[in-house]
Amino acid sequence: MRQQIGILGATGMVGQRFIQLLENHPWFEVAWLAASDRSSGRTYGEAVRWKLDTPLSARVAAMPVSPATPEGAPKIIFAALDADIARDLEPKFAAAGCAVISNSSAFRMQPDVPLVIPEVNAEHLPLVENQSWRKQSGGYIVTNPNCSAIGLVLALKPIVERFGIEAIFVSTMQAISGAGYPGVPSMDILGNVVPFIKNEEEKMQEETLKLLGRLNGRLIEPLPARMSAHCNRVAVEDGHTESVSIQLTRKATREDLLAAWAEFTPLAGRDLPTAPAQPVEFAPEQDRPQPRLDRMRGAGMAATVGRLRPCGLLDWKFTVLSHNTIRGAAGAALLNAELLVSLGKLDPVAVPA
Repeated sequence: MRQQIGILGATGMVGQRFIQLLENHPWFEVAWLAASDRSSGRTYGEAVRWKLDTPLSARVAAMPVSPATPEGAPKIIFAALDADIARDLEPKFAAAGCAVISNSSAFRMQPDVPLVIPEVNAEHLPLVENQSWRKQSGGYIVTNPNCSAIGLVLALKPIVERFGIEAIFVSTMQAISGAGYPGVPSMDILGNVVPFIKNEEEKMQEETLKLLGRLNGRLIEPLPARMSAHCNRVAVEDGHTESVSIQLTRKATREDLLAAWAEFTPLAGRDLPTAPAQPVEFAPEQDRPQPRLDRMRGAGMAATVGRLRPCGLLDWKFTVLSHNTIRGAAGAALLNAELLVSLGKLDPVAVPA
C-alpha cells in the first residue's frame, strides 16, 4: 500500500513538478493539496495554471485544495513554498507530527536541520533527532539544497572523497524556470543575461560547504575550502549550466577525475525509485553538456559534466549541467523522502523512544 502524502504550495511550479513526478510512484500517493488562501476551497484543476509537458491527471485535478494548516493533512508533507512563507508554516506541520520534506531555503542552514543530497551526505540525516519537533511530536524538517548547488555538489563529491578540494570557483548560467512562474519578464531576459539573482551566490557558497562537510556529533563541520560563486540568469527554459574551476589537495590526472565520476554510485543497491543509476555522467563531446540535449539524463536526476581540462589559475576546470526543477527541486525532495523510507524514518512518522 502506498503512503499518502501532501503537498504545500501545490499550485506553483515546484508543486506541479511534485505532482508530475509522483504520478504512479510506487511508494507515495498524492492525497492532500494546499496552496494560498485564494486557491483554498477550489478544485486543483480550477486553481492551477498547469504548465508542464504532461497532462494533469483527472484524479488530481478533481482534488480539493485545502487550507495550509496541519489539520487533516497526511503525516508526510512535501513543501514547495517561498522562504518567508515556509519560515512560518513548516514548523507548524513539524510540530503537528509531520515529516516535512522541504524545498525551501528557510531552514537549510539551521544547525539541527539536515541539508541533504542522498548520494552525497545521507550520514547527515541523524540531525533530525536533535530537532525539538522530533522530540515532542515525532515531526521533523529535512531540506534539499538550492537548485544551483545540487549539480555542482554531485560533481564535486567524488573528487572531494579521493583528492580533497582546497578552492572552488563557479560561474552559473541559470534557467528562467528557477524563478518560478511567470518567472523573469520577457523584455528583461530575451537577448540578455542578468548577472544577479537575489541571495543566490550566498546560498550556493554556504550550502555547498555544508553539504560537503562532516557530521561531528550534533554539528556539521563545513568543508574547509575557499569558494567564490557568480550567478547569472540566462534565456534558457530549464537546466542550470555551471563553469567550475577547482584546486585539489592531492594532485590528480584527467584519468583520475574521470574514474572518480564513473565509479561514483553511492546509492547502488538501495533501489530508490527516483535515484539515477549513474548520478554523474561525463559527456566527452567538446561542446557538451548543453541544457537542450543533456538536462533529462537519468530522467532529469543526473548531473552531466564535460569539457574537463587543466585550469591556468587553479588545477582543473569543467562544465556541469543539471535540471533545476527536477534534480534541483521536486526530484531532490522526492529522493530525500525515498531515502528516509529506506532508513525507517517515514514508516510511520512516530515519536522516538
